[in-house]
Amino acid sequence: MERIKICDVKKRNGEAVKVQGFVENIRISKTMIFVVMKDLTGRLQITVEKSVHPELAEEFEKLTADSVITVMGKAVENEYVKMGGVEVLPEKLEIESIAAPLPIARSYIPGTKKQKAVERSGIDQRIDYRWIDLRTDENQLMFRVQTCFVNAIRSYLIENDFIEIHTPKLIGAASESGADVFEVKYFDTNAYLAQSPQFYKQMAMASGFEKIFEVGPVFRAEKSFTSKHATEFSCFDLEFSYIDGMEDVMHMEEDILIAGLGAVREKYGEQIKELFGVDVVVPAKNFPVIELRRLYEELEKEFGYVVDDSEKGDMTTEAEKLSYEWVKKHYDHEFLFVTGFSAEKRAFYHMRNEQGIPQGYDLIWKGVEITTGAQREHRYEVLRKQAEEKGLAEDVKFYLEFFKYGCPPHGGFGLGIDRLTMLIFNLTIKEAMFLFRSPIRLTP
Repeated sequence: MERIKICDVKKRNGEAVKVQGFVENIRISKTMIFVVMKDLTGRLQITVEKSVHPELAEEFEKLTADSVITVMGKAVENEYVKMGGVEVLPEKLEIESIAAPLPIARSYIPGTKKQKAVERSGIDQRIDYRWIDLRTDENQLMFRVQTCFVNAIRSYLIENDFIEIHTPKLIGAASESGADVFEVKYFDTNAYLAQSPQFYKQMAMASGFEKIFEVGPVFRAEKSFTSKHATEFSCFDLEFSYIDGMEDVMHMEEDILIAGLGAVREKYGEQIKELFGVDVVVPAKNFPVIELRRLYEELEKEFGYVVDDSEKGDMTTEAEKLSYEWVKKHYDHEFLFVTGFSAEKRAFYHMRNEQGIPQGYDLIWKGVEITTGAQREHRYEVLRKQAEEKGLAEDVKFYLEFFKYGCPPHGGFGLGIDRLTMLIFNLTIKEAMFLFRSPIRLTP
Protein backbone atom coordinates (compact mmCIF):
# COMPACT_ATOMS: atom_id res chain seq x y z
CA MET A 1 0.00 0.00 0.00
CA GLU A 2 1.30 3.47 -0.88
CA ARG A 3 1.88 5.97 1.90
CA ILE A 4 -0.32 9.05 1.93
CA LYS A 5 0.39 12.36 3.65
CA ILE A 6 -1.59 13.21 6.76
CA CYS A 7 -3.08 16.30 5.09
CA ASP A 8 -4.76 14.01 2.54
CA VAL A 9 -6.31 11.53 4.99
CA LYS A 10 -9.64 13.37 5.18
CA LYS A 11 -10.10 12.91 1.44
CA ARG A 12 -9.95 9.13 2.00
CA ASN A 13 -12.92 8.83 4.39
CA GLY A 14 -13.99 5.21 4.66
CA GLU A 15 -10.92 3.93 2.82
CA ALA A 16 -7.91 1.92 3.92
CA VAL A 17 -4.87 4.16 4.33
CA LYS A 18 -1.19 3.91 5.18
CA VAL A 19 0.33 6.78 7.17
CA GLN A 20 3.83 7.27 8.55
CA GLY A 21 5.36 9.74 10.94
CA PHE A 22 6.58 10.61 14.43
CA VAL A 23 4.58 9.95 17.58
CA GLU A 24 3.81 13.30 19.17
CA ASN A 25 1.64 12.22 22.07
CA ILE A 26 0.20 9.03 23.61
CA ARG A 27 -2.77 8.82 25.97
CA ILE A 28 -3.68 5.44 27.45
CA SER A 29 -6.88 4.77 29.37
CA LYS A 30 -8.44 1.52 30.60
CA THR A 31 -10.33 0.97 27.38
CA MET A 32 -8.72 3.18 24.73
CA ILE A 33 -5.38 4.33 23.36
CA PHE A 34 -5.09 7.65 21.56
CA VAL A 35 -1.93 8.40 19.59
CA VAL A 36 -1.22 11.70 17.86
CA MET A 37 1.20 11.22 14.98
CA LYS A 38 2.84 13.94 12.93
CA ASP A 39 4.40 14.24 9.52
CA LEU A 40 5.52 17.34 7.64
CA THR A 41 1.97 18.10 6.52
CA GLY A 42 0.00 17.86 9.78
CA ARG A 43 -1.23 15.76 12.69
CA LEU A 44 -3.53 12.76 12.88
CA GLN A 45 -5.25 10.90 15.68
CA ILE A 46 -4.91 7.11 15.77
CA THR A 47 -7.61 5.55 17.95
CA VAL A 48 -7.27 2.01 19.32
CA GLU A 49 -10.10 0.26 21.15
CA LYS A 50 -8.38 -2.28 23.44
CA SER A 51 -11.20 -4.80 23.53
CA VAL A 52 -11.40 -4.93 19.72
CA HIS A 53 -7.62 -5.16 19.09
CA PRO A 54 -5.95 -6.40 22.31
CA GLU A 55 -2.74 -7.57 20.59
CA LEU A 56 -2.45 -4.34 18.61
CA ALA A 57 -3.04 -2.36 21.80
CA GLU A 58 -0.07 -4.10 23.41
CA GLU A 59 2.13 -2.95 20.55
CA PHE A 60 0.87 0.64 20.81
CA GLU A 61 1.62 0.66 24.55
CA LYS A 62 5.31 0.17 23.73
CA LEU A 63 5.49 3.51 21.97
CA THR A 64 7.30 6.56 23.31
CA ALA A 65 7.16 10.21 22.24
CA ASP A 66 9.08 10.80 18.99
CA SER A 67 9.08 7.13 18.00
CA VAL A 68 8.54 6.59 14.28
CA ILE A 69 5.64 4.41 13.17
CA THR A 70 3.78 3.12 10.15
CA VAL A 71 0.03 2.66 10.63
CA MET A 72 -2.40 0.95 8.28
CA GLY A 73 -6.10 1.20 8.93
CA LYS A 74 -9.38 2.86 8.02
CA ALA A 75 -9.85 6.62 7.79
CA VAL A 76 -13.06 7.65 9.53
CA GLU A 77 -14.60 11.10 9.92
CA ASN A 78 -15.30 12.03 13.53
CA GLU A 79 -16.58 15.50 14.41
CA TYR A 80 -15.20 15.19 17.95
CA VAL A 81 -11.62 14.84 16.74
CA LYS A 82 -9.96 18.27 16.77
CA MET A 83 -7.31 17.44 14.17
CA GLY A 84 -9.26 17.86 10.97
CA GLY A 85 -12.32 15.90 12.09
CA VAL A 86 -10.80 12.60 11.02
CA GLU A 87 -9.10 9.65 12.73
CA VAL A 88 -7.59 6.36 11.70
CA LEU A 89 -8.78 3.08 13.22
CA PRO A 90 -5.66 0.92 12.92
CA GLU A 91 -5.46 -2.64 11.75
CA LYS A 92 -1.68 -2.89 11.62
CA LEU A 93 1.21 -1.13 13.34
CA GLU A 94 4.87 -1.24 12.35
CA ILE A 95 7.26 0.33 14.85
CA GLU A 96 10.06 1.73 12.73
CA SER A 97 12.06 3.23 15.58
CA ILE A 98 11.61 3.57 19.36
CA ALA A 99 12.80 6.93 20.74
CA ALA A 100 14.72 7.21 24.00
CA PRO A 101 13.63 9.93 26.48
CA LEU A 102 14.32 13.30 24.86
CA PRO A 103 17.36 15.21 26.18
CA ILE A 104 15.84 18.65 25.48
CA ALA A 105 12.56 20.48 25.89
CA ARG A 106 11.78 21.96 22.48
CA SER A 107 9.12 24.30 23.81
CA TYR A 108 7.63 25.49 27.07
CA ILE A 109 5.22 22.96 28.61
CA PRO A 110 2.65 24.51 30.97
CA GLY A 111 2.24 22.98 34.41
CA THR A 112 -0.75 20.95 35.59
CA LYS A 113 -2.04 19.88 38.99
CA LYS A 114 0.06 16.75 38.76
CA GLN A 115 3.15 18.10 37.00
CA LYS A 116 5.34 21.19 37.15
CA ALA A 117 5.84 23.38 34.11
CA VAL A 118 8.84 22.51 31.92
CA GLU A 119 10.98 25.40 30.72
CA ARG A 120 12.22 25.38 27.15
CA SER A 121 15.87 24.36 26.81
CA GLY A 122 18.35 27.09 25.91
CA ILE A 123 19.33 27.60 22.28
CA ASP A 124 22.84 26.17 22.71
CA GLN A 125 21.49 22.99 24.29
CA ARG A 126 18.89 22.70 21.54
CA ILE A 127 21.59 23.07 18.89
CA ASP A 128 23.46 20.18 20.56
CA TYR A 129 20.41 18.10 19.60
CA ARG A 130 19.42 20.11 16.55
CA TRP A 131 17.90 17.15 14.70
CA ILE A 132 15.38 16.78 17.54
CA ASP A 133 14.75 20.52 17.79
CA LEU A 134 14.03 20.72 14.06
CA ARG A 135 10.95 18.50 14.42
CA THR A 136 8.80 21.41 15.64
CA ASP A 137 6.18 23.13 13.48
CA GLU A 138 8.03 26.43 13.79
CA ASN A 139 11.35 25.09 12.56
CA GLN A 140 9.83 23.09 9.74
CA LEU A 141 7.83 26.11 8.60
CA MET A 142 10.99 28.21 8.68
CA PHE A 143 12.78 25.99 6.18
CA ARG A 144 9.74 25.66 3.95
CA VAL A 145 9.68 29.45 3.84
CA GLN A 146 13.40 29.59 3.10
CA THR A 147 12.88 27.15 0.22
CA CYS A 148 10.03 29.27 -1.13
CA PHE A 149 12.08 32.46 -0.87
CA VAL A 150 15.16 31.07 -2.63
CA ASN A 151 13.07 29.40 -5.32
CA ALA A 152 11.21 32.65 -6.04
CA ILE A 153 14.48 34.56 -6.45
CA ARG A 154 16.01 31.82 -8.60
CA SER A 155 12.90 31.66 -10.78
CA TYR A 156 12.86 35.45 -11.22
CA LEU A 157 16.49 35.47 -12.36
CA ILE A 158 16.11 32.52 -14.72
CA GLU A 159 13.10 34.23 -16.30
CA ASN A 160 15.36 37.25 -16.82
CA ASP A 161 18.05 35.23 -18.63
CA PHE A 162 20.47 34.69 -15.77
CA ILE A 163 22.75 31.63 -15.83
CA GLU A 164 23.35 29.63 -12.65
CA ILE A 165 27.02 28.78 -12.00
CA HIS A 166 28.87 26.82 -9.30
CA THR A 167 32.24 28.24 -8.32
CA PRO A 168 35.05 26.54 -6.35
CA LYS A 169 35.19 26.97 -2.60
CA LEU A 170 38.88 26.03 -2.42
CA ILE A 171 40.92 28.98 -3.61
CA GLY A 172 44.62 29.75 -3.90
CA ALA A 173 44.49 33.43 -2.84
CA ALA A 174 44.55 34.19 0.87
CA SER A 175 42.42 37.31 0.77
CA GLU A 176 39.74 39.08 -1.20
CA SER A 177 39.26 42.21 0.87
CA GLY A 178 41.50 41.87 3.89
CA ALA A 179 39.14 39.79 6.03
CA ASP A 180 40.31 36.58 7.66
CA VAL A 181 40.04 33.31 5.73
CA PHE A 182 40.28 29.67 6.74
CA GLU A 183 43.52 28.01 5.68
CA VAL A 184 43.38 24.31 4.80
CA LYS A 185 46.00 21.73 3.86
CA TYR A 186 45.88 21.06 0.11
CA PHE A 187 48.24 18.21 -0.87
CA ASP A 188 51.74 19.76 -0.71
CA THR A 189 50.58 23.34 -0.37
CA ASN A 190 47.90 25.45 1.36
CA ALA A 191 44.50 26.53 0.12
CA TYR A 192 41.79 28.74 1.56
CA LEU A 193 38.03 28.47 1.92
CA ALA A 194 36.31 31.14 -0.17
CA GLN A 195 34.79 34.12 1.62
CA SER A 196 32.49 34.56 -1.37
CA PRO A 197 32.35 33.64 -5.07
CA GLN A 198 33.28 37.25 -5.88
CA PHE A 199 36.36 36.64 -8.03
CA TYR A 200 34.67 33.92 -10.06
CA LYS A 201 31.45 35.86 -10.51
CA GLN A 202 33.55 38.56 -12.13
CA MET A 203 35.45 36.00 -14.17
CA ALA A 204 32.07 34.99 -15.59
CA MET A 205 31.52 38.62 -16.64
CA ALA A 206 34.92 38.58 -18.40
CA SER A 207 33.78 35.31 -20.03
CA GLY A 208 30.82 37.07 -21.63
CA PHE A 209 28.17 35.28 -19.54
CA GLU A 210 26.53 38.70 -18.89
CA LYS A 211 24.13 37.58 -16.14
CA ILE A 212 24.92 34.93 -13.52
CA PHE A 213 23.90 33.82 -10.05
CA GLU A 214 24.99 31.21 -7.54
CA VAL A 215 23.65 29.72 -4.32
CA GLY A 216 26.33 28.19 -2.14
CA PRO A 217 28.35 28.17 1.09
CA VAL A 218 30.78 30.90 2.09
CA PHE A 219 33.27 30.98 4.96
CA ARG A 220 34.36 33.80 7.27
CA ALA A 221 37.15 33.27 9.79
CA GLU A 222 35.95 36.07 12.04
CA LYS A 223 35.76 35.64 15.80
CA SER A 224 32.37 37.32 16.03
CA PHE A 225 29.89 36.32 18.72
CA THR A 226 26.77 38.25 17.79
CA SER A 227 23.15 37.45 17.01
CA LYS A 228 23.81 37.75 13.26
CA HIS A 229 27.27 36.28 12.54
CA ALA A 230 28.35 32.75 11.59
CA THR A 231 31.61 31.31 10.27
CA GLU A 232 29.86 29.37 7.50
CA PHE A 233 26.59 30.31 5.86
CA SER A 234 24.70 30.10 2.58
CA CYS A 235 24.70 33.01 0.18
CA PHE A 236 22.72 33.99 -2.90
CA ASP A 237 25.16 35.84 -5.16
CA LEU A 238 24.60 37.45 -8.51
CA GLU A 239 26.52 39.58 -11.01
CA PHE A 240 25.49 41.16 -14.30
CA SER A 241 27.08 43.17 -17.10
CA TYR A 242 26.46 46.33 -19.11
CA ILE A 243 25.20 48.39 -16.21
CA ASP A 244 25.23 52.19 -16.22
CA GLY A 245 25.92 52.50 -12.50
CA MET A 246 25.35 51.07 -9.05
CA GLU A 247 21.71 52.16 -9.25
CA ASP A 248 21.09 49.34 -11.74
CA VAL A 249 22.42 46.88 -9.14
CA MET A 250 20.21 48.40 -6.43
CA HIS A 251 17.12 48.14 -8.63
CA MET A 252 17.88 44.49 -9.38
CA GLU A 253 18.13 43.77 -5.67
CA GLU A 254 14.80 45.49 -5.08
CA ASP A 255 13.18 43.33 -7.74
CA ILE A 256 14.38 40.00 -6.37
CA LEU A 257 13.50 40.89 -2.76
CA ILE A 258 9.99 41.92 -3.83
CA ALA A 259 9.66 38.64 -5.75
CA GLY A 260 10.95 36.56 -2.82
CA LEU A 261 8.93 38.22 -0.07
CA GLY A 262 5.84 38.34 -2.29
CA ALA A 263 5.99 34.57 -2.80
CA VAL A 264 6.53 33.97 0.94
CA ARG A 265 3.64 36.19 1.96
CA GLU A 266 1.27 34.60 -0.54
CA LYS A 267 2.07 31.01 0.42
CA TYR A 268 3.01 31.21 4.10
CA GLY A 269 2.02 34.64 5.40
CA GLU A 270 -0.85 33.38 7.56
CA GLN A 271 1.19 30.53 9.09
CA ILE A 272 4.08 32.87 9.88
CA LYS A 273 1.68 35.22 11.62
CA GLU A 274 0.08 32.35 13.55
CA LEU A 275 3.30 30.66 14.73
CA PHE A 276 5.69 33.61 15.00
CA GLY A 277 3.43 36.64 15.34
CA VAL A 278 5.24 38.32 12.42
CA ASP A 279 3.65 40.09 9.46
CA VAL A 280 5.51 39.53 6.19
CA VAL A 281 5.68 42.93 4.49
CA VAL A 282 6.29 43.02 0.74
CA PRO A 283 8.31 46.22 0.20
CA ALA A 284 7.31 48.94 -2.24
CA LYS A 285 9.58 49.50 -5.24
CA ASN A 286 12.19 52.29 -5.06
CA PHE A 287 13.62 51.67 -1.61
CA PRO A 288 14.75 54.81 0.27
CA VAL A 289 18.39 55.81 -0.36
CA ILE A 290 20.63 57.98 1.83
CA GLU A 291 24.30 58.89 1.89
CA LEU A 292 26.18 57.68 4.96
CA ARG A 293 27.28 61.21 5.86
CA ARG A 294 23.71 62.46 5.83
CA LEU A 295 22.44 59.42 7.72
CA TYR A 296 24.81 60.18 10.60
CA GLU A 297 23.52 63.76 10.60
CA GLU A 298 19.93 62.51 10.73
CA LEU A 299 20.66 60.01 13.53
CA GLU A 300 22.35 62.72 15.58
CA LYS A 301 19.43 65.09 15.08
CA GLU A 302 16.76 62.42 15.70
CA PHE A 303 18.34 60.25 18.41
CA GLY A 304 21.34 62.20 19.68
CA TYR A 305 23.60 59.49 18.27
CA VAL A 306 27.15 60.73 17.69
CA VAL A 307 30.08 58.76 16.31
CA ASP A 308 33.75 59.64 16.28
CA ASP A 309 35.04 61.09 13.01
CA SER A 310 37.29 58.05 12.62
CA GLU A 311 34.19 55.82 12.31
CA LYS A 312 32.18 57.93 9.88
CA GLY A 313 33.54 56.19 6.77
CA ASP A 314 31.66 53.02 7.64
CA MET A 315 28.39 52.11 9.33
CA THR A 316 28.37 51.12 12.99
CA THR A 317 26.12 48.38 14.35
CA GLU A 318 24.24 50.94 16.46
CA ALA A 319 23.70 53.12 13.38
CA GLU A 320 22.23 50.11 11.56
CA LYS A 321 19.74 49.58 14.38
CA LEU A 322 18.75 53.25 14.60
CA SER A 323 18.43 53.52 10.81
CA TYR A 324 15.45 51.16 10.98
CA GLU A 325 13.58 53.46 13.36
CA TRP A 326 14.50 56.40 11.14
CA VAL A 327 13.40 54.86 7.83
CA LYS A 328 10.14 53.54 9.33
CA LYS A 329 9.30 57.00 10.63
CA HIS A 330 10.21 58.99 7.52
CA TYR A 331 9.40 56.53 4.72
CA ASP A 332 7.24 53.81 6.33
CA HIS A 333 9.64 51.31 4.79
CA GLU A 334 11.63 48.37 6.22
CA PHE A 335 14.57 48.72 3.80
CA LEU A 336 17.21 51.42 3.43
CA PHE A 337 20.06 51.74 0.93
CA VAL A 338 23.11 53.51 2.34
CA THR A 339 25.77 54.88 -0.05
CA GLY A 340 28.89 57.03 0.22
CA PHE A 341 31.26 54.77 2.17
CA SER A 342 34.95 55.61 2.34
CA ALA A 343 37.38 53.85 0.00
CA GLU A 344 39.34 52.70 3.04
CA LYS A 345 36.34 50.69 4.26
CA ARG A 346 35.32 49.15 0.93
CA ALA A 347 36.83 46.33 -1.13
CA PHE A 348 39.50 47.23 -3.66
CA TYR A 349 37.35 45.98 -6.56
CA HIS A 350 34.58 48.56 -6.00
CA MET A 351 34.56 51.20 -8.73
CA ARG A 352 35.21 54.75 -7.47
CA ASN A 353 33.90 58.00 -8.92
CA GLU A 354 35.98 61.07 -9.76
CA GLN A 355 35.94 62.08 -6.09
CA GLY A 356 37.30 58.69 -5.06
CA ILE A 357 34.00 57.55 -3.50
CA PRO A 358 33.22 53.83 -3.98
CA GLN A 359 30.18 53.18 -6.14
CA GLY A 360 28.64 50.75 -3.72
CA TYR A 361 26.06 50.46 -1.01
CA ASP A 362 24.86 48.56 2.01
CA LEU A 363 21.24 47.45 2.18
CA ILE A 364 19.77 47.52 5.67
CA TRP A 365 16.64 45.54 6.52
CA LYS A 366 15.02 45.84 9.93
CA GLY A 367 18.19 47.48 11.23
CA VAL A 368 20.54 44.73 9.99
CA GLU A 369 22.90 44.87 7.01
CA ILE A 370 21.97 42.16 4.51
CA THR A 371 24.02 43.18 1.48
CA THR A 372 27.11 45.00 0.34
CA GLY A 373 26.65 45.62 -3.37
CA ALA A 374 28.52 47.69 -5.92
CA GLN A 375 29.49 48.50 -9.44
CA ARG A 376 32.84 46.74 -9.89
CA GLU A 377 35.98 48.23 -11.35
CA HIS A 378 36.45 46.49 -14.71
CA ARG A 379 39.42 48.50 -16.07
CA TYR A 380 42.63 46.54 -15.57
CA GLU A 381 45.04 49.37 -14.77
CA VAL A 382 42.67 51.08 -12.35
CA LEU A 383 41.87 47.79 -10.62
CA ARG A 384 45.54 46.86 -10.32
CA LYS A 385 46.31 50.23 -8.75
CA GLN A 386 43.48 49.87 -6.22
CA ALA A 387 44.69 46.40 -5.29
CA GLU A 388 48.20 47.80 -4.77
CA GLU A 389 46.78 50.48 -2.45
CA LYS A 390 45.38 47.71 -0.24
CA GLY A 391 48.62 45.72 -0.39
CA LEU A 392 46.87 42.88 -2.22
CA ALA A 393 48.36 43.01 -5.72
CA GLU A 394 50.38 39.80 -5.34
CA ASP A 395 47.63 37.90 -3.52
CA VAL A 396 45.08 38.63 -6.26
CA LYS A 397 47.38 38.43 -9.26
CA PHE A 398 45.37 35.59 -10.83
CA TYR A 399 42.17 37.61 -10.38
CA LEU A 400 43.62 40.70 -12.06
CA GLU A 401 44.32 38.59 -15.14
CA PHE A 402 40.56 38.32 -15.73
CA PHE A 403 40.48 42.02 -16.70
CA LYS A 404 43.52 42.16 -18.98
CA TYR A 405 41.78 40.95 -22.10
CA GLY A 406 38.52 42.92 -22.12
CA CYS A 407 35.69 43.00 -19.61
CA PRO A 408 32.30 44.79 -19.70
CA PRO A 409 31.12 47.15 -16.96
CA HIS A 410 29.31 45.11 -14.31
CA GLY A 411 28.14 44.91 -10.72
CA GLY A 412 26.44 42.66 -8.24
CA PHE A 413 25.82 41.68 -4.65
CA GLY A 414 25.33 38.76 -2.29
CA LEU A 415 22.43 38.00 0.03
CA GLY A 416 22.97 35.85 3.11
CA ILE A 417 20.12 33.34 3.00
CA ASP A 418 20.38 32.51 6.71
CA ARG A 419 20.37 36.18 7.72
CA LEU A 420 17.33 36.79 5.51
CA THR A 421 15.57 33.87 7.18
CA MET A 422 16.50 35.27 10.59
CA LEU A 423 14.95 38.64 9.72
CA ILE A 424 11.76 37.23 8.22
CA PHE A 425 11.01 35.51 11.53
CA ASN A 426 12.66 38.05 13.89
CA LEU A 427 15.04 35.41 15.30
CA THR A 428 18.78 35.14 15.97
CA ILE A 429 21.15 33.54 13.47
CA LYS A 430 21.56 30.48 15.71
CA GLU A 431 17.84 29.78 15.52
CA ALA A 432 17.54 30.48 11.79
CA MET A 433 20.27 28.17 10.48
CA PHE A 434 19.85 24.47 9.80
CA LEU A 435 23.17 23.92 11.58
CA PHE A 436 25.00 26.86 13.13
CA ARG A 437 28.76 27.31 12.88
CA SER A 438 30.76 29.68 15.09
CA PRO A 439 34.36 29.99 16.33
CA ILE A 440 33.47 27.54 19.11
CA ARG A 441 30.97 25.22 17.40
CA LEU A 442 31.73 22.54 14.82
CA THR A 443 29.13 19.94 15.84
CA PRO A 444 26.69 18.42 15.25
